[in-house]
Formats: sequence, structure tokens, C-alpha cells
Amino acid sequence: MVHETPSAPSLRRHPALAALLGLLIPGLGHLYLGRRERGAAILTTALALTGLALWLELTALAPWGLPFWLWQAWEARRYAQGRDPGTLRLLLTAAILVYAIGWQVTEIDLQRFVANAPKIRPFVVSLLRPNYLEREITYASVRIQFTMPCGPEAPGPPPTSSGPGPVLGLDRACADPGDPITVYGEGFPPNLEGELWFENTIGDRARLHHQGELVDFVAGPDGRFQATVTAPEVATEQPQPQFIEARYVTEVGPLQPSETARLVVYRMGETIAQALMATTWGALFAVLISFFAARNLMRVHPLTFALYYVVRTLLNILRAIEPLIMAIVFVVWVGLGPFAGVLALTMHSIAALGKLYSEAIENIEPGPIEAITATGANRIQVIWFGVLPQVWPPFVAFTVYRWDINVRMSTIIGFVGGGGIGFLLQQWIRLTDFRSASAAIWAIALVVTVLDFFSSEVRKRIV
Repeated sequence: MVHETPSAPSLRRHPALAALLGLLIPGLGHLYLGRRERGAAILTTALALTGLALWLELTALAPWGLPFWLWQAWEARRYAQGRDPGTLRLLLTAAILVYAIGWQVTEIDLQRFVANAPKIRPFVVSLLRPNYLEREITYASVRIQFTMPCGPEAPGPPPTSSGPGPVLGLDRACADPGDPITVYGEGFPPNLEGELWFENTIGDRARLHHQGELVDFVAGPDGRFQATVTAPEVATEQPQPQFIEARYVTEVGPLQPSETARLVVYRMGETIAQALMATTWGALFAVLISFFAARNLMRVHPLTFALYYVVRTLLNILRAIEPLIMAIVFVVWVGLGPFAGVLALTMHSIAALGKLYSEAIENIEPGPIEAITATGANRIQVIWFGVLPQVWPPFVAFTVYRWDINVRMSTIIGFVGGGGIGFLLQQWIRLTDFRSASAAIWAIALVVTVLDFFSSEVRKRIV
């Protein structure tokens, strides 16, 4: 006699009750239907997201949790009817709340992103004009004399400077402190920028102001300019000769590599060498450690298996610490410079390569090992003749790829004093010298591109 096994009756009765329980407490409807794992997962997710929103004081996001709350109740009802509603839609409704919380936590403001776009314009323009080439610069100035303060006698005609080259003129022959003075210039190089200075009788100099702002001048395409300045205070009541000076910088001679270019080349070479040393030392230590982190080699005895877990744990801890944090520690330890960066990158390379090498060892074919072991070879001979020939190609590929990664990491480590091109880049950004910063950025991009191509070719030929 064949007995028919009926399906669980709780899955087909009381759909309304299952939905109602789900509305009261998320996941309770699933628990009522016997779907304990799914119900527990829904309840845990709801509690975690609710607790997170309350902890971050994001109560305004409560409406975003409504789709998840309603959908899991509807899903319980469908299960009670003997239907499978699927999992994707429930995950999507939970993702809505997760992304809503993430949006608020990260303070994403698209309006601010668009409104503040003009602030980045100087940097973007500088990216198109990296400071690799420059001409020799000369400092020049043009002076004009006038009288301060004005005396009882009638002032003469407005003065004009004389001599070859650029000429300055004023709209008045004398001025009292606080009077506006219009300065005219002609014969200057086109589109030249410069500064206006004041010099008193005893040679003291100061920048000229007008309405609280420093006054600069910009010559037009015809070499002319006009600017208004305010006569400064002077420590005399008798008319004395004073001077207004237009200072500017001009470029002369042929284009030649700039000081910035020389610094970038030197520091970029330092960065490459830094990454090379860290990769070399990291690979050597990682090769030794990787055999102790390979499960298939260490599970032959309880003691070796325990050592396997110890080594794996240490590698995971080292990989969890960012090289930037390690660099800060080593900067305190050995001081500023590339040596601290090498040590930080070496430690992280040991952890990363140790994991990759050990996984390569775990994926080797067991046949050669069994054959060599059958000949009576000892453990070292098995590793030398049965393991190394199989893992050598991926070891080389991983090492070259790690060098590529270390070059990129070196630029960030330099921001905390680890040497290399990043140290210069951080200084130029702080000084808003965007043209020099762009020269460093383009150099980094070029070197990383070349190394990426090189490493990909090596992996293609070896693996």
C-alpha cells in the first residue's frame, strides 16, 4: 500500500493570517509557515536596518522601509497559498532602504556638485598645461615719481616716466593719503600680469591697495593698462618725492625642462625603485611563508595543520591593515623618506603575495607529488621537484602584478611622508600649484600605464 505524503498544510492555509503576522513583525509570517531560516533572515535584516537608521538619527527615511515591510508580508501570503514569489524582489526592496541610508550617511548632494563645479576649473585647466617646459624668467620694474603729501603750491602737470621700454603715467602730480590715483601704463608685453607697489623716500616698500584689495595690473593685447590705487599713509607732513612701481616677470630664451620636470623625473624614479625593493623583499618572504599557508601541504599532521591556521591568520591581519596606516607607523619608527614607504609596502606585499602564492600551491595537480613521494623522496624533495615547477609561472605573474600595484600605492604613501612622487604631489596641491601637480599626475599616469602593459604581457606569456 502506497501512502501519499501531503505537503505541509501550514503553507496553504491562513494566507491572511500569515500576511497579518508579517505586517505586525517582519518575518513573523514566515516563521508561522515554518520557513524559519527565511523568517529569521528577514527579521534580522529589518532589526539591523531599523537600528542603524535610529543610531544615525535618520528617522526621516522610515517611508523608504515601507516597500520591504509590505513585500515580505505579501511574500508570506504567497507562501501560505503554496506559491513561490521568488527572492529577487524582496532583495530589491531591502536594497532600496540600504541605499537610502547610504545616500544620507555619505551626504550626497548633487546640487552642490553642480553649483561648485567652477571651483575645480583652475585645476582642470592646469591639467592641460603641465609645467614640464619653461623659459628663463627675468624680474623687471618701471618706476614713476610723484609728491606726497600735496603742498601749498599748485601741483605741476601729471608725471610720466621716461626711458626705453614700458612707460608709466599718473593722473595727478601729487596726492594726499587716501586719495585715489589712476595709474596708466603702455609699452608692456601683451597680456602681461604684474603688481603695483609704493616706495617712500627712505626706501620702504609695500603693495598698493584700493578699496581694501591688493591692486594688480593686466596689460591688454596692445600693451596698455589702467588701474586705480589709493595713496597710502606717509610719516611726514612735508611734501616729499614718493614712487609708484610696476613690477612684472617676463620669460626670455628658448624652452627648456623646468625645475618641476626635473623633480618629477627624480621622484618618479624613486617611486619605481621604492616599489621594486618592496616587491622584491615582499616576494622573497612570501614564497617562504606561502608553503606554511597551503592547506594541502600542511594537513599531514595536527601540528603542521595548527601552524597553517596561525600563518593564515597573520596574513589576514596584515592584509587588513592598509599600507597608508603602515606607512604612518614606519614614518614614526624610521623617520620621513622612502625607507618608511619601502617597509610599509613590503609588509603589505608579504601578506598579499603570501595569500596568492598559497592559493596557487593549493591548486596544483596532486599527481606529480604522489609520483615523487612514491619514489621515497623526502618532504623538501617533494616540494622542490613536485610543487615548485607547477607554481613557478603564477608566482612570477603575481609578483610582476604586485610591482604594478606597489607603484600606485607608493604615490599615496608619499602623502604621509613615505617619499616618492606622492610627497611632492601633496605639497604642490597644498600650495595650489596646480600646474606642477598636473605634471606629477601625468607622470604617474604614464608610468602606471606602461607598467600595467608590461605586467599584462608577462602574465600572458607565463600563465
